[in-house]
Amino acid sequence: MPAITASMVAELRAKTDAPMMECKKALTEAEGDMERAEELLRVKLGNKAGKAAARITAEGVVSASVAGTQGALVEVNCETDFVSKNESFLAFVKTCAELVREHAPADIAALSALAHSQDGFGPTVEDVRKGLIGKIGENMSIRRFTRYADGGKLAHYLHGTRIGVIVEFDGDDVAAKDVAMHVAAMKPVSLSSADVPADLIEKERKIAAEKAAESGKPAEIVAKMVDGSVQKYLKEVSLFNQVFVKAADGKQTVEQMLKATGTTVKGFTLYVVGEGIEKKVDDFAAEVAAQVAAAKGA
Repeated sequence: MPAITASMVAELRAKTDAPMMECKKALTEAEGDMERAEELLRVKLGNKAGKAAARITAEGVVSASVAGTQGALVEVNCETDFVSKNESFLAFVKTCAELVREHAPADIAALSALAHSQDGFGPTVEDVRKGLIGKIGENMSIRRFTRYADGGKLAHYLHGTRIGVIVEFDGDDVAAKDVAMHVAAMKPVSLSSADVPADLIEKERKIAAEKAAESGKPAEIVAKMVDGSVQKYLKEVSLFNQVFVKAADGKQTVEQMLKATGTTVKGFTLYVVGEGIEKKVDDFAAEVAAQVAAAKGA
């Protein structure tokens, strides 16, 4: 069984907000498997343990470029929050979004090959990226982008530089902007319950089954509990079923708001800086101990 280090416990605590000892117990039971430990905590502590799981784990910037029915959302990562505020870095990300919108590159490699000059570097996006790495002294990478050009109307919202949303719609501009802000706040994973990815549903069903099994109730009751939990999850993560953040009565769903305003949302893209990227967590105590041991052996 692998050793459960303090850094592993700290990483799991940062993800889940669970008590330190509970994190250690979960890691021990999971034999060091971080994802399995997180599932165990959710079984024991409920959804509270999963709410912080999507915390930002890398630095960078999300930028949008929208003109008429064409738009792009881009995420570019760097190593520190300090560089994410650097003017040259911000200008580079802004240009990347504009280039994606204007030139429709097929992938990051194609975007990197587009013509661009900045801060004396060029003649391509890749040359500028490498030049800025040398100038600023920190690695940076273009992580992902999404482009819209299907003729639908577009609304976008940026929450600072860390969260970006583009919504494709027909209908009321104000309603669409409100939906973009709602997506940034509530972070749905799909438009409707039917669109939720199968792997997410399966993971939620597994967690619900383990939690329900601990109730000690008959199998048929457990099955109903699991189905109920999954249905509740589907409503919580699908845009149309979520309660609209501006609902005056605290009950109106996004779908109901859209119907009332004669608006149809065709799709959306949500980027959260660093989502899904794990930062390296240094075990400082272990590192010092290793250095001391090495010095003694020298």
